[in-house]
Amino acid sequence: QLQLVESGGGLVQPGESLRLSCAASGFTFHYYAIGWFRQAPGKEREGVSCIDSSGSNSRYADSLEGRFTISRDNAKNTVSLQMNSLKPEDTAVYYCAAVPIRKLLLFSECILPEPYDYWGQGTQVSVSS
Repeated sequence: QLQLVESGGGLVQPGESLRLSCAASGFTFHYYAIGWFRQAPGKEREGVSCIDSSGSNSRYADSLEGRFTISRDNAKNTVSLQMNSLKPEDTAVYYCAAVPIRKLLLFSECILPEPYDYWGQGTQVSVSS
């Protein structure tokens, strides 16, 4: 059974950092691109970052201004999202999702939620003073 489990969320002050992790099981991890998405109350789910199956290529939402870094460890079936200089507007539930890399016609599609087949339950990130 395919499973994605997010962890690492919490409450932090503006300017602080968090590292989210996504642990995958039940599928051939290195065949899949992984994306991070977030959804704030009253807003639509938006793409944060994504990484290809090998970890060689990644994309980020323009709004992040270089504050987040995505990485993956195919030996451990995990993807991480390092979030620095957090702002109150980063407050949201963060989800990881998986899509077979061959399903993406263009890698740039990985930042969109529509192609993704599998989703985790999410982890809450709250940034407040």
